[in-house]
Amino acid sequence: MKQVQHFLNINYYLNKYLDQLPEPPLNPATKQPIGPADLAAIFPMELIRQEVSLEEFIAIPDEVLEIYKKFRPTPLIRAKSLEQYLKTPARIYYKNESATLSGSHKINTALAQAYYNKKEGIKRLVTETGAGQWGSALSMACSLFGLECLVFMVKVSFEQKPQRRTIMETFGAEVLASPSKTTQAGRKFLKINSNTSGSLGMAISEAIEIAAQDRASNYSLGSVLNHVLLHQTIIGQEVRQQLKDLGEKPNLMIGCCGGGSNFAGFAFPLLADQLAGKIKGIRFLGIEPAACPSMTKGEYRYDFGDTAQTTPLLKMETLGCDFVPSPIHAGGLRYHGIAPVLAFLHQKKLIETRIYDQLSCFRAGQIFAQTEGIIPAPESSHAIKAVIDEALRCKRQKRGETIVFNLSGHGLLDLQGYDAFIKGMLK
Repeated sequence: MKQVQHFLNINYYLNKYLDQLPEPPLNPATKQPIGPADLAAIFPMELIRQEVSLEEFIAIPDEVLEIYKKFRPTPLIRAKSLEQYLKTPARIYYKNESATLSGSHKINTALAQAYYNKKEGIKRLVTETGAGQWGSALSMACSLFGLECLVFMVKVSFEQKPQRRTIMETFGAEVLASPSKTTQAGRKFLKINSNTSGSLGMAISEAIEIAAQDRASNYSLGSVLNHVLLHQTIIGQEVRQQLKDLGEKPNLMIGCCGGGSNFAGFAFPLLADQLAGKIKGIRFLGIEPAACPSMTKGEYRYDFGDTAQTTPLLKMETLGCDFVPSPIHAGGLRYHGIAPVLAFLHQKKLIETRIYDQLSCFRAGQIFAQTEGIIPAPESSHAIKAVIDEALRCKRQKRGETIVFNLSGHGLLDLQGYDAFIKGMLK
């Protein structure tokens, strides 16, 4: 298929067809909407512009497109063996984002963010990572664009997934377990609880603190913010064309949700078509872990994006910025909040949510591995569990629906979790 040339902006469609947008981030001191000056210390101006843009499309830079050509488009594959195993009349397709350079969807925005920062003269990017997929992707992107990279990796994942750290360090990144003693925020968290497993909120606080103190450094985020979701829409644009080429019309689109970037990037282009009246009848289903169900059980209110309360206030569904989830293996889903635009869409009942525990998700991941030959990331297994349940529903109802889900990454570096599951040691 022809390479996608633009990122798609869902806010254009919300503004045009709903005449409404998510409420803006607020300055925590003044409670007034933030402006570019509030973000300029940690983000390049082009990403700040994209954060508030109402343009329908934003062109992908040529330098980024050239690297995308190494792995995009990723394949859309029919899971026939899984269908046969389930004896379902449903047709199941998965978008295989594990086929990217970094093994997950995270590289899509990592490359764009590294490019824009490099263009504006930044020398180093500082970030957090949960399971390590984002840190791996950003360290790779920084290496490709000649930037330094510092990653604060949530402590429990730092311990569970040492190979992720090795990947980051192979690409030249410095990786610290969070909370660390390097930052004021980290020392504060350790003083409160020296045995804490850490959280994405804590790691974000540490990364922002370092980035804000160094003019040559910027902060880089792997999910939640508008510009991150924007970059991921390359996934859904490809899915839309691939389904069209196959003569398929989806009934249900499913993705796992932590901060929300892979689900949003996968779903937004077809949701945009549905808002515009070009298609109808598609359900969009986001899957969360029972240990951290921000959309399903959180409050819809303004909250900080980090534990130390240094970010602007974001209107989102949240469990509270000081919430520390259980140390589940799906580290990329252990975030207390969700992207504000996804929270807005959920409140408008344009997307649905569901939660699963990690045992049932690992079992679903094992079924997928045994039928389709790919060991999925624990995060992606949440989507797979929902796919299996929906396919069995179709079996009971004798409905031949088309179910499409995003396989956001492989689980070849998550084998400690699979090992614990197989041995019956997983809680």
